[in-house]
Amino acid sequence: MCDLAVAADDARFAVAGVNIGLFCATPSVALTRNVGRKAAFEMLVTGESIDAAAAVQRGLINCCVPADRLDQQIDKLTAAIVAKPQSVIATGKALFYRQLELGVVPAYQLAGQSMACNMMDDIAQEGVSAFIEKRTPNWSADRSR
Repeated sequence: MCDLAVAADDARFAVAGVNIGLFCATPSVALTRNVGRKAAFEMLVTGESIDAAAAVQRGLINCCVPADRLDQQIDKLTAAIVAKPQSVIATGKALFYRQLELGVVPAYQLAGQSMACNMMDDIAQEGVSAFIEKRTPNWSADRSR
């Protein structure tokens, strides 16, 4: 249930309880919220493991890299996120998970409200100005840092 996942290319993934007579009911909640239904059900009823490349293909992880490059890839992903305004990331993450639990119409309503509020924020104003002026934004106005 992590937001992002990076794995070594030799990693393997399974929900193997069925192999010992247990259906992985609680892991199925997280699994079905991260991969498609058919892929999740196949994993749950066969108990077979998948390699990291298949986990990427199914959406279980974001990417896989050689084990000796794992820390470097994690640092790269982390740096890309940390370079963005913290308040925008926090607001976006909250919206992302909240809208997933709604129907399509209420999700769009919530997203529209969020977008309108975000556009009024000083951070967005700086970002838009920087884009128009073809310069790097100055996120020092991000009050949550």
